Amino acid sequence: MIDQKHVEALYDCDVIDNHGEKIGSVKRVWLEDGTGRPMWAEVHTGLFGMKESFVPIQQGEVAGGGITVPVSKQQVKDAPSVHTSDDHMSDEEQEALYRHYGMIPQAKTGEHDRLDGRQDRRRATTNQDARAEDDAAEVTLSEEKLDVGTRSVETGRVRLVKHTVTEQRNVTVPVTHEEVRVVREPAQGNAGKAFTDEAAEVTLHREEPVVQKRTEATERVRLEKNAVTEQREVKGEVRKERVEVERDDEPRGRR
Repeated sequence: MIDQKHVEALYDCDVIDNHGEKIGSVKRVWLEDGTGRPMWAEVHTGLFGMKESFVPIQQGEVAGGGITVPVSKQQVKDAPSVHTSDDHMSDEEQEALYRHYGMIPQAKTGEHDRLDGRQDRRRATTNQDARAEDDAAEVTLSEEKLDVGTRSVETGRVRLVKHTVTEQRNVTVPVTHEEVRVVREPAQGNAGKAFTDEAAEVTLHREEPVVQKRTEATERVRLEKNAVTEQREVKGEVRKERVEVERDDEPRGRR
């Protein structure tokens, strides 16, 4: 609910409709006779802010440097014109605004004055601004740009896993064995123990393959990461503002 303490904060603040769309900016505030309650805001609307419309602010909410009102921008655009004289609004004019916005006044209190003091000074400043706009007017156009960057995301993991396998290995090993042969040669000298049984023997040997296993390191395996740069195209929608010129002195069909 808007009351007297909010009046100073209303000047030049943005007026937002019930859909969150900006209607215009407040240039004058109209108060109710007797109670001094803020009733209407005179808002500058249109492409160059040259049109003045009346917006009900009794049920408005002030927050974030703006005032949100329970009416639509189209309603404000179609509101009846009010021709004030001596900074007063007649009952007929106010009733016409009530009918347009579908509002029912609680009581008829006669004509409604606007706030004095600082309000007058702002009105004088506004008139000077309007005269300046007759010579030059401008709007600021904006557009969105794409700021493209990169971020690191995990694409997968690579790991080294060591496991044991068994395979058959055939190896040829040379082995040696001893064999016996009889050698006969003439005897010389003493005949020894003649005619006596006697035996002589030799021990034979052979080699057998022996398998033993030993462990030795054969290879070192590791994972290394290399950064590979490639060109990737990205797309995004951006908005930009364009300006159109509307003239009030031409028929609607020729705009």
